[in-house]
Amino acid sequence: MKDIMIFRRVEKKYRLTPEQKDALLSLISPHLTPDVHGRNTICSLYLDTPDHLIIRNSIIARTYKEKLRLRSYGTPGMEDLVFLEIKKKFKGVVYKRRERMPLQQAMAYIEQGVKPCDSQIMREIDYAMHFYHQPQPAMLIAYDREAYFDEANPNLRITFDTNIRYRDKDCHLEHGSEGTRLLPEDVILMEIKTDGAMPVWLAKALSTCSIRPSRFSKYANAYLISAGLSPAFVPAPVNQSVTNVRGEFVTHA
Repeated sequence: MKDIMIFRRVEKKYRLTPEQKDALLSLISPHLTPDVHGRNTICSLYLDTPDHLIIRNSIIARTYKEKLRLRSYGTPGMEDLVFLEIKKKFKGVVYKRRERMPLQQAMAYIEQGVKPCDSQIMREIDYAMHFYHQPQPAMLIAYDREAYFDEANPNLRITFDTNIRYRDKDCHLEHGSEGTRLLPEDVILMEIKTDGAMPVWLAKALSTCSIRPSRFSKYANAYLISAGLSPAFVPAPVNQSVTNVRGEFVTHA
Protein backbone atom coordinates (compact mmCIF):
# COMPACT_ATOMS: atom_id res chain seq x y z
CA MET A 1 0.00 0.00 0.00
CA LYS A 2 1.61 3.26 -1.14
CA ASP A 3 1.75 6.51 0.77
CA ILE A 4 -1.22 8.67 -0.23
CA MET A 5 -1.08 12.47 -0.29
CA ILE A 6 -4.84 13.19 -0.50
CA PHE A 7 -7.50 11.64 1.73
CA ARG A 8 -11.26 11.91 1.99
CA ARG A 9 -12.79 9.56 4.52
CA VAL A 10 -14.94 9.00 7.58
CA GLU A 11 -13.00 8.25 10.75
CA LYS A 12 -14.49 6.69 13.89
CA LYS A 13 -12.62 6.17 17.15
CA TYR A 14 -13.10 3.49 19.79
CA ARG A 15 -11.53 2.93 23.21
CA LEU A 16 -10.69 -0.74 23.71
CA THR A 17 -9.31 -2.96 26.43
CA PRO A 18 -6.55 -5.39 25.39
CA GLU A 19 -9.11 -8.19 25.70
CA GLN A 20 -11.50 -6.45 23.30
CA LYS A 21 -8.71 -5.89 20.80
CA ASP A 22 -7.69 -9.56 20.88
CA ALA A 23 -11.29 -10.69 20.51
CA LEU A 24 -11.90 -8.32 17.60
CA LEU A 25 -8.73 -9.31 15.74
CA SER A 26 -9.58 -12.99 16.13
CA LEU A 27 -12.79 -12.27 14.18
CA ILE A 28 -11.54 -9.87 11.50
CA SER A 29 -7.89 -10.81 10.91
CA PRO A 30 -8.72 -12.85 7.74
CA HIS A 31 -9.75 -9.56 6.11
CA LEU A 32 -6.71 -7.52 7.19
CA THR A 33 -3.23 -6.90 5.78
CA PRO A 34 -0.54 -4.83 7.57
CA ASP A 35 -0.12 -1.49 5.78
CA VAL A 36 3.10 0.02 4.46
CA HIS A 37 4.12 1.35 7.88
CA GLY A 38 2.94 -1.77 9.78
CA ARG A 39 3.93 -1.35 13.42
CA ASN A 40 5.58 2.00 14.00
CA THR A 41 5.92 4.96 16.31
CA ILE A 42 4.10 7.96 14.88
CA CYS A 43 5.14 11.45 15.93
CA SER A 44 2.93 14.43 15.11
CA LEU A 45 4.13 17.97 15.70
CA TYR A 46 1.07 20.25 15.86
CA LEU A 47 1.37 23.86 14.79
CA ASP A 48 -0.63 26.56 16.54
CA THR A 49 -0.76 30.25 17.34
CA PRO A 50 0.72 31.64 20.60
CA ASP A 51 -2.79 31.66 22.12
CA HIS A 52 -3.62 28.17 20.75
CA LEU A 53 -6.38 29.50 18.51
CA ILE A 54 -6.39 26.52 16.15
CA ILE A 55 -7.01 23.88 18.80
CA ARG A 56 -9.45 26.09 20.76
CA ASN A 57 -11.47 26.59 17.59
CA SER A 58 -11.39 22.86 16.94
CA ILE A 59 -12.61 22.03 20.44
CA ILE A 60 -15.69 24.23 20.29
CA ALA A 61 -16.51 23.78 16.59
CA ARG A 62 -19.60 21.77 15.72
CA THR A 63 -19.30 21.57 11.94
CA TYR A 64 -15.76 22.39 10.83
CA LYS A 65 -12.37 21.62 12.38
CA GLU A 66 -8.84 21.92 11.03
CA LYS A 67 -5.29 21.22 12.16
CA LEU A 68 -1.80 21.82 10.79
CA ARG A 69 0.91 19.33 11.66
CA LEU A 70 4.22 17.75 10.74
CA ARG A 71 4.24 13.94 10.91
CA SER A 72 7.05 11.40 10.99
CA TYR A 73 7.25 7.64 11.28
CA GLY A 74 9.80 7.11 14.02
CA THR A 75 12.31 9.75 15.13
CA PRO A 76 13.64 11.50 12.01
CA GLY A 77 17.00 13.06 11.31
CA MET A 78 17.07 16.43 9.57
CA GLU A 79 17.52 14.75 6.16
CA ASP A 80 14.77 12.16 6.68
CA LEU A 81 11.38 12.51 4.98
CA VAL A 82 8.38 13.80 6.94
CA PHE A 83 4.85 14.84 6.00
CA LEU A 84 3.56 18.41 6.28
CA GLU A 85 -0.21 18.08 6.61
CA ILE A 86 -3.42 20.05 6.77
CA LYS A 87 -6.34 18.06 8.17
CA LYS A 88 -9.92 19.31 7.95
CA LYS A 89 -13.15 17.79 9.22
CA PHE A 90 -16.46 19.00 7.85
CA LYS A 91 -19.78 17.42 8.88
CA GLY A 92 -18.07 14.22 9.96
CA VAL A 93 -15.94 13.77 6.84
CA VAL A 94 -12.14 14.11 7.12
CA TYR A 95 -10.14 15.74 4.32
CA LYS A 96 -6.36 15.56 4.53
CA ARG A 97 -3.68 16.97 2.24
CA ARG A 98 0.03 16.40 2.76
CA GLU A 99 3.41 17.04 1.18
CA ARG A 100 6.48 14.86 1.75
CA MET A 101 9.86 16.56 2.26
CA PRO A 102 13.04 16.36 4.38
CA LEU A 103 12.61 17.55 7.96
CA GLN A 104 15.17 20.31 7.41
CA GLN A 105 13.10 21.67 4.50
CA ALA A 106 9.87 21.44 6.47
CA MET A 107 11.33 23.38 9.41
CA ALA A 108 12.76 26.04 7.07
CA TYR A 109 9.22 26.53 5.78
CA ILE A 110 7.60 26.59 9.24
CA GLU A 111 10.18 28.86 10.85
CA GLN A 112 11.21 31.08 7.93
CA GLY A 113 8.42 30.69 5.33
CA VAL A 114 10.72 29.13 2.69
CA LYS A 115 8.30 27.14 0.50
CA PRO A 116 9.69 23.74 -0.50
CA CYS A 117 7.57 23.51 -3.67
CA ASP A 118 4.60 25.13 -5.43
CA SER A 119 2.11 22.27 -5.76
CA GLN A 120 -1.64 22.62 -5.28
CA ILE A 121 -1.39 20.90 -1.91
CA MET A 122 1.43 23.19 -0.82
CA ARG A 123 -0.63 26.21 -1.81
CA GLU A 124 -3.51 24.97 0.38
CA ILE A 125 -1.17 24.49 3.33
CA ASP A 126 0.47 27.85 2.70
CA TYR A 127 -2.91 29.60 2.65
CA ALA A 128 -3.74 28.18 6.08
CA MET A 129 -0.30 29.07 7.43
CA HIS A 130 -0.76 32.68 6.31
CA PHE A 131 -4.33 32.77 7.64
CA TYR A 132 -3.06 31.86 11.12
CA HIS A 133 -0.01 34.14 10.80
CA GLN A 134 2.64 31.39 10.63
CA PRO A 135 1.72 29.07 13.52
CA GLN A 136 4.69 27.37 15.20
CA PRO A 137 5.27 24.00 16.91
CA ALA A 138 3.02 23.87 19.98
CA MET A 139 2.55 20.20 20.91
CA LEU A 140 4.23 16.90 20.09
CA ILE A 141 2.00 13.82 20.18
CA ALA A 142 3.54 10.34 19.83
CA TYR A 143 2.09 6.84 19.95
CA ASP A 144 2.83 3.30 18.90
CA ARG A 145 0.57 2.28 16.01
CA GLU A 146 -0.43 -1.06 14.56
CA ALA A 147 -2.09 -0.45 11.18
CA TYR A 148 -4.02 -2.64 8.74
CA PHE A 149 -6.05 -2.31 5.57
CA ASP A 150 -8.48 -4.54 3.69
CA GLU A 151 -7.06 -5.70 0.35
CA ALA A 152 -10.58 -6.17 -0.99
CA ASN A 153 -11.34 -2.56 -0.06
CA PRO A 154 -8.13 -0.50 0.40
CA ASN A 155 -10.23 2.48 1.53
CA LEU A 156 -10.85 0.60 4.78
CA ARG A 157 -8.07 1.06 7.35
CA ILE A 158 -8.00 0.00 10.98
CA THR A 159 -5.36 1.26 13.40
CA PHE A 160 -4.60 0.51 17.05
CA ASP A 161 -2.73 3.19 19.03
CA THR A 162 -1.05 2.49 22.38
CA ASN A 163 1.26 4.40 24.74
CA ILE A 164 -0.15 7.75 23.57
CA ARG A 165 2.04 10.52 24.99
CA TYR A 166 2.56 14.25 24.61
CA ARG A 167 4.88 17.12 25.43
CA ASP A 168 4.46 20.87 25.02
CA LYS A 169 8.15 21.65 25.63
CA ASP A 170 11.09 20.75 23.39
CA CYS A 171 8.74 20.42 20.40
CA HIS A 172 11.22 18.99 17.91
CA LEU A 173 10.61 15.76 15.99
CA GLU A 174 14.33 15.01 15.88
CA HIS A 175 14.51 14.99 19.69
CA GLY A 176 12.57 11.75 20.07
CA SER A 177 9.11 10.63 21.09
CA GLU A 178 9.27 10.82 24.88
CA GLY A 179 6.36 12.47 26.68
CA THR A 180 3.68 12.27 29.36
CA ARG A 181 1.15 9.47 28.98
CA LEU A 182 -2.24 10.72 27.77
CA LEU A 183 -4.36 7.61 28.45
CA PRO A 184 -4.09 4.76 30.97
CA GLU A 185 -1.72 1.97 30.01
CA ASP A 186 -4.53 -0.54 29.43
CA VAL A 187 -6.48 1.69 27.01
CA ILE A 188 -6.09 1.13 23.26
CA LEU A 189 -7.40 3.74 20.84
CA MET A 190 -8.73 2.14 17.67
CA GLU A 191 -9.61 4.13 14.56
CA ILE A 192 -11.67 2.82 11.66
CA LYS A 193 -11.26 4.84 8.48
CA THR A 194 -13.66 4.21 5.59
CA ASP A 195 -15.04 5.87 2.48
CA GLY A 196 -18.33 6.10 4.36
CA ALA A 197 -19.66 2.55 4.31
CA MET A 198 -18.59 0.02 6.93
CA PRO A 199 -18.61 -3.60 5.71
CA VAL A 200 -21.11 -5.96 7.30
CA TRP A 201 -18.41 -8.33 8.59
CA LEU A 202 -16.79 -5.49 10.53
CA ALA A 203 -20.05 -4.12 11.93
CA LYS A 204 -20.99 -7.61 13.15
CA ALA A 205 -17.58 -8.10 14.78
CA LEU A 206 -17.84 -4.77 16.62
CA SER A 207 -21.28 -5.73 17.90
CA THR A 208 -20.10 -9.18 18.99
CA CYS A 209 -17.25 -7.63 20.97
CA SER A 210 -19.49 -4.88 22.46
CA ILE A 211 -17.31 -2.14 20.96
CA ARG A 212 -18.92 1.27 20.52
CA PRO A 213 -17.62 4.61 19.16
CA SER A 214 -15.93 7.02 21.57
CA ARG A 215 -14.94 10.59 20.71
CA PHE A 216 -11.31 11.39 21.44
CA SER A 217 -8.88 13.98 20.08
CA LYS A 218 -5.24 13.46 21.00
CA TYR A 219 -4.19 17.08 20.53
CA ALA A 220 -7.31 18.52 22.16
CA ASN A 221 -6.92 16.39 25.28
CA ALA A 222 -3.19 17.06 25.50
CA TYR A 223 -3.82 20.81 25.18
CA LEU A 224 -6.53 20.80 27.87
CA ILE A 225 -4.36 18.84 30.30
CA SER A 226 -1.27 20.99 29.66
CA ALA A 227 -3.40 24.11 30.16
CA GLY A 228 -4.59 22.80 33.52
CA LEU A 229 -8.14 22.20 32.30
CA SER A 230 -10.30 19.11 32.53
CA PRO A 231 -10.65 17.25 29.20
CA ALA A 232 -14.42 17.44 29.76
CA PHE A 233 -14.29 21.24 29.88
CA VAL A 234 -14.73 23.11 26.61
CA PRO A 235 -13.14 26.57 26.80
CA ALA A 236 -14.58 29.33 24.63
CA PRO A 237 -12.31 32.11 23.35
CA VAL A 238 -12.64 35.64 24.66
CA ASN A 239 -16.14 37.17 24.19
CA GLN A 240 -17.54 33.65 23.55
CA SER A 241 -16.96 34.08 19.81
CA VAL A 242 -14.69 32.54 17.25
CA THR A 243 -14.08 32.45 13.54
CA ASN A 244 -13.70 28.69 13.04
CA VAL A 245 -14.43 28.36 9.34
CA ARG A 246 -12.30 30.91 7.59
CA GLY A 247 -14.56 33.90 7.33
CA GLU A 248 -17.59 32.23 8.97
CA PHE A 249 -18.36 33.90 12.30
CA VAL A 250 -19.85 31.60 14.91
CA THR A 251 -21.20 32.80 18.25
CA HIS A 252 -21.63 30.47 21.22
CA ALA A 253 -24.10 31.40 23.88
